[in-house]
Amino acid sequence: MEKTGYNYDIVKSYVHWSILWGTVAVLVGVLIAFQLVYPSLNLEPYLTYGRLRPLHTNAGIFGWGIGSFFALFFYIVQRLCRRPLWSVGLARFQLYFFNATIIAAAVTLLLGFNTSKEYHELEWPLDIMVVILWVVFSINIIMTIVKRKEEHMYISLWYMLATIVGVAVLYIVNAAEIPVSLFKSYSAYAGTNDANVQWWFGHNAVAMVLTAPPLAIFYYFLPKSTGVPIYSHRMSIIAFWSLIFMYLWTGAHHLIWTPVPDWIQTLALVFSLMLIAPSWGSVFNGYLSMGGQWHQMRENYLVKFFILGITFYGLQTLQGPSQAVRTFSAFIHFTEWVPGHVHMGTMGWVSMVLFAGVYCIFPKIYGREVYSIPLANLHFWLVLIGQLIYSVSMWIAGIQQASMWHSMNPDGNLTYTFVETLAQLYPYWTIRAVSGVIYLAGVLVFIYNLIMTARSPEASLSAAAQNV
Repeated sequence: MEKTGYNYDIVKSYVHWSILWGTVAVLVGVLIAFQLVYPSLNLEPYLTYGRLRPLHTNAGIFGWGIGSFFALFFYIVQRLCRRPLWSVGLARFQLYFFNATIIAAAVTLLLGFNTSKEYHELEWPLDIMVVILWVVFSINIIMTIVKRKEEHMYISLWYMLATIVGVAVLYIVNAAEIPVSLFKSYSAYAGTNDANVQWWFGHNAVAMVLTAPPLAIFYYFLPKSTGVPIYSHRMSIIAFWSLIFMYLWTGAHHLIWTPVPDWIQTLALVFSLMLIAPSWGSVFNGYLSMGGQWHQMRENYLVKFFILGITFYGLQTLQGPSQAVRTFSAFIHFTEWVPGHVHMGTMGWVSMVLFAGVYCIFPKIYGREVYSIPLANLHFWLVLIGQLIYSVSMWIAGIQQASMWHSMNPDGNLTYTFVETLAQLYPYWTIRAVSGVIYLAGVLVFIYNLIMTARSPEASLSAAAQNV
C-alpha cells in the first residue's frame, strides 16, 4: 500500500519550492537589515526598504511557511489517514498556482501596490488568487480526512482542520474591500473598525499560520523522531480547544492605548494572559514526552530542532501576553523589542520545526539517508546562534529606545530628541544584520545537505527513517 498508494512526488515538489522562497525571504531580510545601517543600499524605486520589507514578510510567512505546511501536511495526512491523497491532480494544480501567486505578490509589492495592512498587503486581484489557492488546498485535505481508513483522528489532524477553517475566515473577512482600479482598493471598514478587524486578522494569522500548523507538525514528528509516543493525547486535545477558543479574542492587544474602546482592549488583554495555559500545555506535552529520553538531545539531531523549537514557542507565549499588559505595552510598543519578539517566533519556533520536518521526510521521499548529520548539527547551531543574537540584541535595543523616549527633564521636556535616540540604535542594527548573515549561513548549509542527499546513491533506509 505504502509503495503504490502514498504519493511522495508532490510532497517533494512542495519542499523544493518552499525552500527556494524561504531562501529568498532570508536574503531579502539580510538586505533590509543592512539597508537600515547603510541607507545607500536603498536603490530607488523598487529596492527600497519600504518595498522590500513586505516582500520579506510575505516570502517568509507565505512562501516558506505555508509552502512548507503544504508539503508536510500532504505527507502527514496520507499517513495518519492511511490512504493516498484524495486528488494528486488537484495538488499539482495547487503547486503551479501557489508559485504563480507568490511571483505575482513579489512583483506587485516591488511595484508599490500595497494595501498597507500588516500581513495582508496584497491588493484585491491577489486576494482572489489566495482564496482560490486555499479552497483547492482545503478540499484536498478535508476529502482525504473524510475518506480516511484510520478511525482515530490524531491531534495533528485537528490542528490541520483548524488551520484550514481559521485562515479561510480570517482572510476573507479582512479582505473585504472596494476596488477602484486594477491594483487599488479601499477597505470596506473605516476608522477604529478597520483597525480592529485588521488586528483580529493580524494576530490570528499568527495563530492559524504560525502556531497551529507547526504544532500539527511537531505532534507528528516528535514521536516519530524519538521513537516514543506523545506523553498525553488527552492533554493535546484540551490544549487544542482551549488555544483555538482563546486566540480569537486577543487581536486587539495590538491596539492598547488607541481609540479602540477600553473594553475591547481589556478583553484582549485578559485572553492574552489566559493564552499562556493552552500554549504551555503543548510545551509541557513535548517536554514530558522526553521523559527518560533527554539523552537524545545529544544523540539525535532532529530532537534538538524540535525541543528548541517548542521552547521558543513557550517563550513566545510568555513574552507575547506580557506585552499585552497596558503598562508594559506603553513602554515597549513601537520599539525594536517587537521585531525581536516576532523573529524569536519565526526564526526560532516555526523555522526550527520546519527544518526538522523536512529532515524527517527527506530520506523517505528520496529513498536515501540524510547526507551528513554533522552538517545538520552545524545547521542547527548556526540558526540557533543567529536567532539568539538577533532577538537578544533587539530586546536590549528596545529597552534602551523606550527608556530614551520616556526620559524627561525636571521641566517636563523630553531629554532626548528622536534623532538622538535613533543614533543609539545603529550598533544594534549592525549586530542584527550580522546575525542575519549567520542565520543565512545555516540555511545554506541546510540546502547543501539536502542537495547532497538527493544526489547520493539510493540505499536501504534505517528502521527509524522507514518509520517516519
